[in-house]
Amino acid sequence: MSHEVFARSVTSKCSVVSTPLEGIAMDKEVIPGLEGVPIAESAISRVDGAAGKLEYRGVSVEQLADLGTFEETSWLLLYGELPTADELAAFTREMAGYRRLKYRVIDLIKCLPETGHPMDALQAAVAAIGMFYPTPRDLDDAAKKSACMRLIAKLPSVVAAFERIRRGDEHILPRTDLGHAANFLYMLTGDEPDVERTHVLDVCLILHADHTMNASTFAGRVVGSTLADPYCVVSSALGALSGPLHGGANETAMALFREIGSPENARPVIEKMIAEKAKIPGFGHRVYRTIDPRAKVLKTFAKSLADKSGNPECAIANEVEKVMAEHYGEKGIWPNVDLYSGIVYNELGIPAECFTPIFAISRVAGWLAHWLEQRIGNRIFRPTQKYVGKSDRSYTPMNQR
Repeated sequence: MSHEVFARSVTSKCSVVSTPLEGIAMDKEVIPGLEGVPIAESAISRVDGAAGKLEYRGVSVEQLADLGTFEETSWLLLYGELPTADELAAFTREMAGYRRLKYRVIDLIKCLPETGHPMDALQAAVAAIGMFYPTPRDLDDAAKKSACMRLIAKLPSVVAAFERIRRGDEHILPRTDLGHAANFLYMLTGDEPDVERTHVLDVCLILHADHTMNASTFAGRVVGSTLADPYCVVSSALGALSGPLHGGANETAMALFREIGSPENARPVIEKMIAEKAKIPGFGHRVYRTIDPRAKVLKTFAKSLADKSGNPECAIANEVEKVMAEHYGEKGIWPNVDLYSGIVYNELGIPAECFTPIFAISRVAGWLAHWLEQRIGNRIFRPTQKYVGKSDRSYTPMNQR
């Protein structure tokens, strides 16, 4: 990929909304969670919540999942157009060359507690990796390109290394002859995956690569607006993704399915949770008012894999979906991506604690696309607040308190 191609991609007509904040009346209404408040203009992804559509740069995720690869999707997100065959081949080859971790990063990973969550290990490692690749404040196009490729390539290596090391196994060096998804499964298990497993994971990565202005993307854009380096941007996004309200719901959904135990138990358990007003993981979305399009694709894969393995989680999820449709379908609460993604990962032999890190392995492409976009006409995020505390208080000396 040439630097000229990269340069064209990052000068697209996108800009951050730069509303002056000074002088805004302090009695303005506070919008909790900024729900429905546009904070930037973006050309990266689009969600139509009513129709259940998700597009990357105008291309539906269903088409990308059916016809594309994660490498192709990453290019599309970063550069705005689908690559030519030569561009994709060069991008794939060059990115594979960035997979290997420095030995001191491996030493750091070995020092982390094996009881720690892989998301915490990933965030720590990304911050450390950035120290080995100092990034100038005035990045040229070559430096931006290298940083993006390095981060997309190295995150799977970190996740696989930490998972193996915490089990007492030696980490496995990456292979440059395997695609992105296949290499991750190889580094995680030590076995080269078959075509079906590789394709399933590749589709999972495509489906999670971006999703408009979600919490982790917003966190990354806020940090990026300060002109912090891309490693800090990704590290901050990882911190946001680690929260159970964002990236951890598929772990929770799998735990619920295992607690239910069998499809026959699904109805009484879920109806009891509904009566107790408990949150059902894998359902509802801030944007979608119909079934999440990503969940439709993953449900097909979950069923196909479960039919071969005989594992009950997919059948349990189907029963949960039926019960929830009866109670909440008319209210627009439908399955989201988390209902079936954990089942698919489990069928691929991936430990539950790695579910969210795999989300991150995919979403880093989107975060970096937003980082590049944020730098166009950048204005630092500086929202205001509505102060509700006391004022004009006097300091009380210690002997009078």
